Amino acid sequence: MRFSTVLGAAFSLSSLLLGVVRAEESVTEGEPEITASAAFPEDNAFNQIVNGRKNALTVTVSNKSGLNATLVQILGSLTNPNTGKLVKNLTEAKYNGFPLLQDIDMQIPYVFYSEFKPGEHRLNLWVEHQIDDKKYRVEAYDSVVSVVEPEFSIFDIKLILTYLIVAGILGGAGFLTYQSYVPQKKKGKKTAAPAASTPVTATATGAGGYEEEWIPAHHLKKPKSAKKASGGFTSGTSGDELSAAETSGTEARRRKGKKN
Repeated sequence: MRFSTVLGAAFSLSSLLLGVVRAEESVTEGEPEITASAAFPEDNAFNQIVNGRKNALTVTVSNKSGLNATLVQILGSLTNPNTGKLVKNLTEAKYNGFPLLQDIDMQIPYVFYSEFKPGEHRLNLWVEHQIDDKKYRVEAYDSVVSVVEPEFSIFDIKLILTYLIVAGILGGAGFLTYQSYVPQKKKGKKTAAPAASTPVTATATGAGGYEEEWIPAHHLKKPKSAKKASGGFTSGTSGDELSAAETSGTEARRRKGKKN
């Protein structure tokens, strides 16, 4: 009876020891010795994530498993530090078979863009690698970080260029709208002033002091007899130069003579 009891205890102890050994072997086979860590640059000593900018971390991966491992991707997330609720999954940086050399610390940059609510958040980063068609995930970073807004400066070149570009676009759009919807005044056509007619000047020729070709023919008819002027001088003036009174008197005398 005692022998059977001792034998049963021995079998139980051997089974327990065998189970522990198998568990250790399964852990060794399931988790190759590949470690990873991440850190912010030296100029970011307070581990701040700045909104509106690209934030970078350096991930160091070390392969001490003695196996041929390849890097698949680096991924991360932001969670609430108090409740653990997911805030946002970060960019997945895929490497698709990048070899992880044995016994060498490989530094790999990881960059992500931030547009999160300012405050305290928990940042987690993981390195996913592959060995013989099996994928494993190793945690590289787990810490609380601060999300902050960028510092404003009137001498920020990027900000000034952004304002200039926006102002140029708005100005061009406003000008096109004004040209399209506001009626424009039509400019009247200038008419050329008529050229002043050149006056015709008569050149004085002959004794009369004029050119007869410019005078109508009925004005050139001379009287039949010359009239004697007072003082004994005979007038050599043509009939067109007689005054209106003299012409009227001559006509009256002619009519009177006909009646007699």
